[in-house]
Amino acid sequence: MLSVSGLETFYGRAQVLHGVSFDARAGEVVALLGRNGAGKTTTLKSVMQLVPPRRGRVTFRGQDITRWPPHRVAKAGLGYVPEERRIFTQLTVAENLEVGRQRPREGAAPWTEAALFDLFPNLAERRGNLGKALSGGEQQMLTIARTLMGNPSLVLLDEPSEGIAPVIVEQMAAAILRLKSEGLTVLLSEQNLHFAHAVADRAVILEHGAVRFDGTLAELDAQPQVRDAYLSV
Repeated sequence: MLSVSGLETFYGRAQVLHGVSFDARAGEVVALLGRNGAGKTTTLKSVMQLVPPRRGRVTFRGQDITRWPPHRVAKAGLGYVPEERRIFTQLTVAENLEVGRQRPREGAAPWTEAALFDLFPNLAERRGNLGKALSGGEQQMLTIARTLMGNPSLVLLDEPSEGIAPVIVEQMAAAILRLKSEGLTVLLSEQNLHFAHAVADRAVILEHGAVRFDGTLAELDAQPQVRDAYLSV
């Protein structure tokens, strides 16, 4: 579904990613793990071409999308959920969802408002509420739901568990597992190893913009020295 090869990404003269490579298979949840500043968000933005890599390649469903404009990447079937949420605070929940609507695409589950309210019952109860009236966790749900209205084949989630109540974190984990059961591929950035364990098939650990581990969560558990070196606070 997604192949990332040798990404080198810069902000001005500062190099942030150093040859990042990994794959995400269809229907798989892959967690990018690492401390703050490890390069997780930049990796997602480089995949989405919001910060185009200077070198390397991103292939999506067999097509090289490197240096495509982001709107073309989105139309190809990648959905991006930023950490900042960025909902339309003066629009209702239902109106926010409508903004994200795109036509159904071949090979992707068609998402409707009813299906999304089933996925996120909290939003159903607040269908007519303005975005600014939602809690942080509900805004995170709305951002994901709005992205799904575009019927993506692959969803990029940046820190989905960050800064939300534990009960909402549990609902978020259940939602990601539901997306996987619907056949979506998910690439998420996370610092919460417990959350990654709950949802991910594989983990890619980044440190200083380079890949230090790529394998299953069971393989990571079998290498506590790797976990302690790159994930411990």
